Amino acid sequence: MRILSGPLSNFHDLAANDATTALLINVITAVGQFQRDLQNELTAEGIAAAEAEGRYRGRPPAPDGDQREEARTAFQEDGASIAALVRAHGVSRAAVRTALTGLLPDQPGPID
Repeated sequence: MRILSGPLSNFHDLAANDATTALLINVITAVGQFQRDLQNELTAEGIAAAEAEGRYRGRPPAPDGDQREEARTAFQEDGASIAALVRAHGVSRAAVRTALTGLLPDQPGPID
């Protein structure tokens, strides 16, 4: 392996069997492994924090048939907002908007 430019360009042959090259390769490898380990630790901490807040492992579940009908009824009869329906049913905005297909302005009728 040859490095043609950059700070390591004075090492003409990184496959050489001398002590300086071996040290250099070991230091670069150790720093790379340290960075990877640190990234893995931070990722694990982030996942644990997200799980503790209940925000990890994918998108919110899709509403079932009963929830869709409840959402449609609440929207039509009670004037519930999309945000209120999202909070009430624990699903995404897109799922609520899909459940309300045909009830929102400028939308085609329900998909069967």
